[in-house]
Order: sequence, then C-alpha cells, then structure tokens
Amino acid sequence: MSPTGGGPVDDSEFLFELAVCQWAEREWPPAGSGTEVGAGAGDRTAIVARQIGTKRRRWDTVVVECDPEGLARRANFGLAELDSDLLHVVRNAPAEWTWYRDALPDPGYPWRYVREAVHEAADRGVVETRRRSNNRVELRRKWAYPDWVERIVAVENKPDLDASAARALGPQLERDVALSLADEVWVATTETGESVEPALIKDVPVEAGVLTVDGAGDAAVSWHPRTLAVDDPGTRILERPTGGDRDASAARFEYADPEWKADKRLELAERAYGRGWRAYADTMRPDCRQFRLTDEPAGFLPYCAAKECHPTAGECSGSCGEFEPEPPAWRSGDWPISGGPGKGIKRLLDRQRRRQRPGLDDGA
Repeated sequence: MSPTGGGPVDDSEFLFELAVCQWAEREWPPAGSGTEVGAGAGDRTAIVARQIGTKRRRWDTVVVECDPEGLARRANFGLAELDSDLLHVVRNAPAEWTWYRDALPDPGYPWRYVREAVHEAADRGVVETRRRSNNRVELRRKWAYPDWVERIVAVENKPDLDASAARALGPQLERDVALSLADEVWVATTETGESVEPALIKDVPVEAGVLTVDGAGDAAVSWHPRTLAVDDPGTRILERPTGGDRDASAARFEYADPEWKADKRLELAERAYGRGWRAYADTMRPDCRQFRLTDEPAGFLPYCAAKECHPTAGECSGSCGEFEPEPPAWRSGDWPISGGPGKGIKRLLDRQRRRQRPGLDDGA
C-alpha cells in the first residue's frame, strides 16, 4: 500500500463507484435520510456490493440493510452466495429426513436439476443428505434459513451528471421506480459546491434520492428518496414512445407479481453477501509488480506505479503494456507475504469483506 495526496474519486466512474461503496459501508444510512436503523453504530448493519442486478438491469451500487441477528445466522451457510436453485433447497429443507421430492415444492422445471442442487448444497455443507436402500435421496436441514434482509437500496453512480447523462439516466430510473424492486433508488454524483446542485434540476424522477460526493469520498443527502412499494405488484416497462409530433405509439409494459419480486430481492441480497464490492481485484492484475493499493481519504483504491494513476478494471489487465508478472521468487516466498504481494492484497480485501459479515469462521 502506498499513501498519496488528494482525492481521485472524480478520475473515473470506476473509482467514484469504489468510493461510494466504501462510504456506504462506513456511513449507511446517510445522516438526515430518515432511514436510520438505530442510534448506535452497531445497529446500522448493511452489506454493500457493486455491479449486481437482474437480467434487464444492473445497478452500480447495492446496499442491503440487514437484521443483525438474521445476518449473523446467515453466516451458517458460508460466505459464498446461494443462487436461486440453492435457495429453493435450503429455504424448504425439512427438519426431519424426507425424500427430496416430497420435501421441496414443485420448482416448475425438471426435478433432475433440483436433485443436482440438493447434492451441491450437501457438498457445501448447508444441508444433510442420505441415500436410502431404494436409491431415494433424502435430506434434512442443518439450520433454518434466516429472514435477514430488511431493505434493498439501489444507487446509480454518475460523477459527471451533465445534461446528456441525465437524459440517458432518467428513463433507467423511471423503470426502477415503476418496477419497485428496490426499497429506494438513489443517484450519486460529484459535489459541485454550487448553491443548487445541478443534479437537482436534471431530468431525474422525484422519487429518486440524490447524494453529492466530495473529493474525499464523503457523501451528503441533497434530495430525499421516496420509499417504493416493494410488496405490491411492479410495472416492468418494456418499450416507450421515442417522442416527437408524429410518434403516437403506446408504451409496452407487463406486471411483475410480488412473489417474483420477493424471490428476486433475496437473490440480489445473496449476491451482495457473497461478492461484496471488493471483488474488483478478481478482474484486475494484483499479481503485477506495479499494482498497489493506495490509502486515500475515500478508502483503499487500486494504483499503478508504472503509469502513476488509478487504473480502471479494463486498463489493469494482462494486455497492458506495463504489465510485469511478479517474479517467481516473490510467489514462492513465505514470510512476510506468503505467495507474493498480489496474493497478500487479495487476502487483505477478503478479510475486509469478511469483517462486514459477522459470524463467519476464517475458513467459511
């Protein structure tokens, strides 16, 4: 790690996104937002992730507000996320030994895939299975899956929210509000210091909140969001008129039922739990001898010593002209950095992620 001066959060949308995630993990809920979970820091339990969403929509930052006791019980199932198939198994696994086809609700797809999910859940140690003499696979739960998710908040990061960016962002946020998959929708943008922040007069739906972020990575509420009706049916906007005097076409939409929304919200929360926001190291090259983590006011950020800049995930790759693999002697060493600096950086980020997930064992 290397210290540097100044705040790089406006260098790129990628770095701005990391700074927003770091701030949300440290400060959520924002002061004055009206969504404070409790007066003490111990009551403000939130999981922060980046770049997760549905097939049709991916959000820059997702904050999952959690029930502290439920979050601690979620640790029984390990750090790795549970996908929809595994959730079907662990949420419905019985307390007593039962044939899996009698124990689990009809999934709506072939049972052979359910059987594969049962075996995967057993391999991960989150359910117990046994095979009877008639070759039937029975299962029972080890723990009841907890109700640990309280609210889901989606944040779209736009450091430079100029007129064109606002025009492109507006329809996306309108779709988010109409579907109401998240409890709140926010826009995070760079603080300008003007008496009225430009984001407040852009084409942003009034239901969306606005966060303004300064150079040190600290955010303030400029506009409060409305709480969306996540328990009601949502409207999925498929196509809208392009506008103009001769455009008389109608919008196309469909309804999303509350059961689908509830399942999708839990899947999003599971992805956030498993991936977090520090997974950027998995798509960059910390095994390059030029890779560093700098200790900025906004948090630890990736840094390239060769280019003397904070690279994006796309710039920091094996095809970079400055890429230099760590010498084998570094990777084969033991103390003080077992496996080399790149492995050490990944372990550091993993420890920081685990620190936000109470109840996890070191090897979970």
